[in-house]
Amino acid sequence: MRRPAFGPLRPATITLLIISVAAFLVQLAVGATSHFPINRYFALSVEGLRHGFVWQLLTFQFMHGGILHMVLNCWGLYVFGREVEEVLGRRSFLTLYLSSGVIGGLVQVLAGTVLALLGASAWGASFAAPVVGASAGVFGLVAAFAVLYPERQLTMLLFFIIPVNMRAKFLLLFLALATVFVIAFPKGNVAHLAHLGGMLTGIIFVRYAVHWHWPRFKRTERQPPRRLVKVRSRTSADWEQDKEVIEEDLPPAEFLSREVDPILEKISAQGIQSLTDRERKILESARQKMAKR
Repeated sequence: MRRPAFGPLRPATITLLIISVAAFLVQLAVGATSHFPINRYFALSVEGLRHGFVWQLLTFQFMHGGILHMVLNCWGLYVFGREVEEVLGRRSFLTLYLSSGVIGGLVQVLAGTVLALLGASAWGASFAAPVVGASAGVFGLVAAFAVLYPERQLTMLLFFIIPVNMRAKFLLLFLALATVFVIAFPKGNVAHLAHLGGMLTGIIFVRYAVHWHWPRFKRTERQPPRRLVKVRSRTSADWEQDKEVIEEDLPPAEFLSREVDPILEKISAQGIQSLTDRERKILESARQKMAKR
């Protein structure tokens, strides 16, 4: 019965990696073989949005400033994206990743516009260049991972050499503080405000959207809030009745196709947290059946 947790569809994490690499290769090919101003039309910029190039909010996430830039973003997407997608499900994962990129990009360009109007030349130069890269979306995944698994121990390579162990929540705190510091003292052409916007989006998405505080993400069953109440102990007859409902007298192949496959599809689409108690019991029953074979 063992199947990939994502079901028959290719994980969205892998799909995003393929698209990112393919887009970067196209970017390199266009730049090497023509004079087409690809950054003007597809990288995110204040000028582009003023001209109505709203697609830049999506396309800039699949462009990169160099091969190292692409490799680092793809590595972050692969490391954190797999587990976040397994919990959230394919659709919510894509919503989180792309919205983190969009909001992070908007924060970057809007800050550049405000600073230009205020005449803050000390910061304005770092916001003038077009923005490219998946960093905002990746930072959104890092933040979501830290909220979902705050106590998870991670091993990071400081300066790509020194191994450092830290919990996920402290990694998020370190990244947030470091980002705020470099925003206050800008240096280079990194879109740090886009990173910060991506992190905030990831935190808000997991804390509110995934936990059904917004109507569009509520469970279809519309279950009432859980409360602690006193209940009488169940009799053996009740237990046997539930057991008969779950373990129907079906051949193994038919049992898997009728009962288990729809549950696995639900996990792929909505995440494992969407399962009801009955569906969890069915999976446990199926595991026991397969163990006896």
